[in-house]
Amino acid sequence: MLRSINPLLNADVLYALRAIGHGDRLVVCDTNFPADSIARQTVLGRLLRIDNVSAAKAIEAIPSVLPQDTFVDDAAIRTEIVGQPQELPPVPSSTKRQRRPGVIATGERRFYGCFLFSKGVIGPDGER
Repeated sequence: MLRSINPLLNADVLYALRAIGHGDRLVVCDTNFPADSIARQTVLGRLLRIDNVSAAKAIEAIPSVLPQDTFVDDAAIRTEIVGQPQELPPVPSSTKRQRRPGVIATGERRFYGCFLFSKGVIGPDGER
């Protein structure tokens, strides 16, 4: 166990979050997303997993170590209900934060539980 690191972030996920660069996209998906086939097309080439947790719990853990990109307007996006893009589905509304080099599959079984994050930068000490 490491200090100040959410225990949901396993070694494979931490490696991927560290390896991806500024502007790279990360998919956090529910069980209905074609995670394995999409993951094979990524830079990492394999699926990452945070099993047996909801998307909400994964979305709380990942931003604790992954800076959000401040250079783009869509650094954190969620899936939308078909034909009702303004309606907030249950999964995004249950997360505290709404935010493709890698794909992380969660155990989320509710619909519309997919998110896309764009990694930001970590500046020199004292700068954001």
